[in-house]
Amino acid sequence: MRSISLCLCAGLLVSGAVPAYAASCDLTDFAPTEGLSAKATADGIDVEWEGDDHQKLRLVLSVDNTGKPKIDSLSLWNGGWVQAVENAEPEFFVTTGLRRMSNQQIQPLRDLGVPIDQAALDTYRWDSFWDAPLDLGKKGKRRAFAGNPPPAAGIPGTDQPGLPRSPSEVETAKARYVPMACKATRDGRQLAIDLVGVQMAHFAGKLRFTVYHGTNLVRQEVLARTGNRWLAYKFSAGLVLPRNADAQVDWRDTGGMWQTDRFGGTGNANDMPLAARNRTAAFSNGKASLAFFPEPHKFFWAREIAINVGYQWLRNSGETLGFGIRQHDKEDDSEDPANWALYSARPGTVQRMALFLYPSLLTGKETVQAALAFTHNDTYKPLPGFKVLNHHYHTDLGERAMATGSDNLRLPDVVALKATGINIVSMVDSLAMGPAPAPQPTVSPAPGVAAPAPAPVAWRMPDQLSVIVAAYDAAAAQSDSDFAVWPNQEIYGSPFGGHTDVLFSHKVLWRYKGTTSTAKVSGKVYEVGSAPDLLAMAKAENAIFSMPHPRTKGSTGFPDAIASREYFLDPIFSGTGMRWGMGLDGSEQRLCEFRCWPLLDDMSNWMVRAGAPLKRLISISEVRHLAPGDDIYGSQPVTYIKLDRVPTDGNFAPVINALQNKEVFWTTGEVLARNLTITPQGKNLKIGADVEWTFPLAFVEVHYGNGKVTFTKQVKATSFPANSSHSFEIVIPAKDARWVRFSAWDIASNGAVIQPLKTGR
Repeated sequence: MRSISLCLCAGLLVSGAVPAYAASCDLTDFAPTEGLSAKATADGIDVEWEGDDHQKLRLVLSVDNTGKPKIDSLSLWNGGWVQAVENAEPEFFVTTGLRRMSNQQIQPLRDLGVPIDQAALDTYRWDSFWDAPLDLGKKGKRRAFAGNPPPAAGIPGTDQPGLPRSPSEVETAKARYVPMACKATRDGRQLAIDLVGVQMAHFAGKLRFTVYHGTNLVRQEVLARTGNRWLAYKFSAGLVLPRNADAQVDWRDTGGMWQTDRFGGTGNANDMPLAARNRTAAFSNGKASLAFFPEPHKFFWAREIAINVGYQWLRNSGETLGFGIRQHDKEDDSEDPANWALYSARPGTVQRMALFLYPSLLTGKETVQAALAFTHNDTYKPLPGFKVLNHHYHTDLGERAMATGSDNLRLPDVVALKATGINIVSMVDSLAMGPAPAPQPTVSPAPGVAAPAPAPVAWRMPDQLSVIVAAYDAAAAQSDSDFAVWPNQEIYGSPFGGHTDVLFSHKVLWRYKGTTSTAKVSGKVYEVGSAPDLLAMAKAENAIFSMPHPRTKGSTGFPDAIASREYFLDPIFSGTGMRWGMGLDGSEQRLCEFRCWPLLDDMSNWMVRAGAPLKRLISISEVRHLAPGDDIYGSQPVTYIKLDRVPTDGNFAPVINALQNKEVFWTTGEVLARNLTITPQGKNLKIGADVEWTFPLAFVEVHYGNGKVTFTKQVKATSFPANSSHSFEIVIPAKDARWVRFSAWDIASNGAVIQPLKTGR
């Protein structure tokens, strides 16, 4: 674990051998444009640009003769240059561990007869949800979900060791800066300055600053590669600067109250975690302010909860002070410590460890609010004719209503979600069908040999009919004129394979065949014991199926294993639920680009080959219980559906219909994309879409396929300003386009994806 492969990293540092330090910055690849200029200095670079509302900004960077970088000043013009920070040193730390594949992933593969060998690990290991590479707890100390974490005995015949983890697997290191030729490159409205080389534990790369013409935003990041296999990591980033008598940091706490720290306490070299609402705080020096925050979604791997565990840090070491962003070492104490997955770093990929800075002449509090414009203040922007929906909240609505004995409870989950601007919240109760595998499977006895199936055990689940009745009663009590709680169900032990979500158009009573119930119900009750039974009920009652978290968790190996099954080809099996984080790689330019989007395109090829309707995607949360103050916005995507009004009468058929409409798009919230058009142009097709965004846009693209192969046409969008909109048109060859999919992505890996459409060819 402790060796570092520089052969992969040298090309990222510079081309060829690392040169002697060159003080002045190379501007060969920089062409000045109106509102963006740069000049080399004796020891670095001096950049000026136009930001929000024509505000003039200036960034002066230097490197001393040992290769140590510094922000000499980050300033704003106000009749003269006013420094937001000066003499600030960039600081990065990384903590690394070993990625393991979980039992939760292994079990569905074993059910399929897949050998749990090195080939299986190489395919699925990166996409773990139940992994905690920094957790050194002893066996038997877990509080819940004992069957989900990685196998305690390891996996024989593979390179995955057992548990507990060895302390030698975990390493923390501070970035060490090494000499590298400074180079500035302009790409549209963006100027990137590669200032100095970086070595940090098992990573090597470079330090980059990027400014964006048209916004005050500055990106400070390390771009680095590793040659190690199965590396998982977290990072912190920030600035350290000389003490200033007027220095303070402002933020809102998780209760929404403003807080201020003036660095007046006893000096302490250790970082103080800061639980700032909206992941945003601002440093002020009495003259100007500087908001600091992470990427709003990519910073977060998937969790069972969204409790804010402190994503900022402050430091008061006497002569210096510091501030920045961080990730905690472990999950909140209310949850199982075995679930804290970190980022993945596939060998050779460029990991991006980013911190955003936003300078302003406003006060610290006002600067925090100005920075929150990038996320619409952590809310989802209303669009005329659309409603905002999200699915798969594990709130156990029915069970919680049963536990209180009343349907008139006011769930904190609903209070928190309603405040984000979501109109329709699909909450799932966990139900089961029949016998299921034992929760703690044994590992394969030998490489390449599948273990025999464990003896089935009964699922310990509550009375299904009672749960369904309670969920519908509680949902009606939680709903409002423009806000609906939609009670749905996730089926474990699904006869379709993997996990199955059932989204109902109205209340439907059903139970697993052979079970009993104490619920007093009237009307039809379905007895469901097989895939045909489940399919028949859904068709009779206008329900649809969706597979949550495909290719990971309890759906590992799916839907690939059922791609040609009649029930999967049926349009009633709508598609899959998508969210990032169950295998979050720090190199991703599109959230979930290794698992989610390749699957969506694979399904489109499967369907056109089979002559079946294309599969749809729906956003999912995966979070269980929520409360005001949780970082809900950062933890989830949403789906915009074409719908005039929110159902208020328990009839969700219009929502079911809207989800099948082409005017549906998945989004993180910062990028909105809609109005997809396909226009024949001779041997080509012109694909059009309307896009709006907040963070500077990076690129838009069209994916398309011929039933066998997926192709991509990408168009850079770096010439457009932040907080803007545009109608894009992309021309692709018609011969290979039996289906198309449009998406748009910004510089923080936030994006929007329109549902794939057939072209009629």
